[in-house]
Order: sequence, then C-alpha cells, then structure tokens
Amino acid sequence: MGIVDTNILLETGTNELEILEFVISGNSYGINVAKINELMQAQEVQEMPLAHPCVEGIFQPRNEVYTIVDLARYLNLGVSDDPSKDIFIITNFNQMNIAFHVHAVEGIFRISWNDIEKPDSIIYGGDEGVVTGIAKVNDRIISILDFEKITFDISPETGIDLSTVAAYSGMDRENIPIVVAEDSALLRKMLTEALHTSGYSNLTILNNGEEAWDHLNKIKESGITDVSARVSCLITDIEMPRMDGHRLTKLVKSDATFMDIPVIIFSSLIDENMQKKGVEVGADAQLSKPEIANLVGLVDVLVNRKRETAMSH
Repeated sequence: MGIVDTNILLETGTNELEILEFVISGNSYGINVAKINELMQAQEVQEMPLAHPCVEGIFQPRNEVYTIVDLARYLNLGVSDDPSKDIFIITNFNQMNIAFHVHAVEGIFRISWNDIEKPDSIIYGGDEGVVTGIAKVNDRIISILDFEKITFDISPETGIDLSTVAAYSGMDRENIPIVVAEDSALLRKMLTEALHTSGYSNLTILNNGEEAWDHLNKIKESGITDVSARVSCLITDIEMPRMDGHRLTKLVKSDATFMDIPVIIFSSLIDENMQKKGVEVGADAQLSKPEIANLVGLVDVLVNRKRETAMSH
C-alpha cells in the first residue's frame, strides 16, 4: 500500500489534522495520520501463545517487529466480507510499534478539531468508551478511536507506570494549581492518580483545549491580576476534539495575560517532527506519555523557575 506521508504540511497551531478513514464491518472509523507509519495489505502472521484474544500475532515487514491487533474483534464487530482486501495500519505512538487490522481504507481528509465533537457519554460508553471524537464528513459519521485505551485494554503494562512517581511523593505541592487538558478518560484518570501521588492535588482536569482556554479566560475576566495564583502550570495533550494542544499552546503563549504560564505538551505523538511543532507554538517542554515520572519532575522545575523569576522582579 505504501508509506503514508505523516509530514503533511499543516501550519502548526491552526487546529487542523489529517484523518485516515477506515472501515470495519461497514462502520467508519478514524485515526490521526500522525500516528501512522504506513499501510500494508493484510498478510499471514506468526501466532503468539497465550496472547490476548484480540492479538492475532506478530510480523516483521522489515527490521521492526509489530504486534497485530484485530480491531473487529476488539470492537465486537463482524468478520471481513473479503479478507483479501483487509489492511494493516502500521502505527507508532507511545514508543510502541503496533499494526491494527481493518477491513478497508477509504482515504485521508483534512479537518478542523473544531468540527470533531466530544462523543455522547451514554451512547459511547462514558468513561469506559473507546471513541474520543465524532466527525461528520460528506454525510458520513466517523468515530475517532482512542488507540491508547485500546492498547491499554489489551496490554495494561503499556499504560502509565505509577510506581515511577513514588520517588516524588512526600513533598508539599498541594498549593500549586495545575490545569490538565486531556480528552481520553483513561489518561485523565492515570494523570490524576500520578499527580496526586506526587502531591499535586490542586488539579483542574478538562476534556479538551477549548475547555482549557475557556477556563483561562474566565480567570482573566474575573479580574484576578496574578493568574499564576490560579494556574501555575498547564499540561496538555495534542489530539483533542474542539481544540488541539498545539492551538491551545499557541493561544496561551500569544496572550499577554497567560504567556508566562509554563506549558507542557504530554502526548503519545511526541517525535522529532512533533517536537519542532511544539517549539513553534511556544511549549516550555514536551514529553511522550510513558514518561510520567519525568512529567512530575518537569512540573517541579518549571514551577520553581517561574517562582524564582517572579521573585527576582
């Protein structure tokens, strides 16, 4: 099938993304192109003993070994009508190599995060749901899947290791207000546990960049002169409905009231290309999601640096 161009020239901070639409049992789903390395025709794989029922096995297309996840089985949908047309979506995120087995690929389209709605919690399973966003394209409803949750459900050890945060416990951080923007219910829960473990208990957890931006502006409109008393640090994901993390960071760093707030981009997509985009919009630091202990350390450094700068003035 060939390699997907994951370096499509999207201007950073415009709230746009490229979505690959794929089909399973007649249903349309989406994945951010930034997660994809390439597309390949489905092929025979090596089965693994005692593997999760949704794991078909492994294969090695070149020098990399990929785990194959059967998305139809995970989503409890029917088998392919024509397996000869099935596709492997080869991905790399959270420092993992995983191929997702789907029944067809429809194509790639550009869309604004503003046009991706948060899914209805009743229809899509609430906090346990696997759909993070709903997009309407040419009268089709496309469900954007939470691939971090999928991999965690299949292999819990791929999640955040809270034991690595234990070294940060015991310090007094409860008076430091942190705002977190994260659309995945699973990651919101893990982040809350990790930050609480380290002593950061003064948290405002929001579902996306738009909610975070609205929260900041309500603080500004309240007339508070020292915004840092309400927000000492902002931690944001990149992929989120309504407003992504790059757009949020750009808005914060372009506003005189908020520009001194340290912003950490905490995302499964962090690679060399995404690092450049984060720098462009003014992020103070960027981390991949497995690096939760480093996240706590970074918050410490950035908050203390901001305090020292303020005291020096």
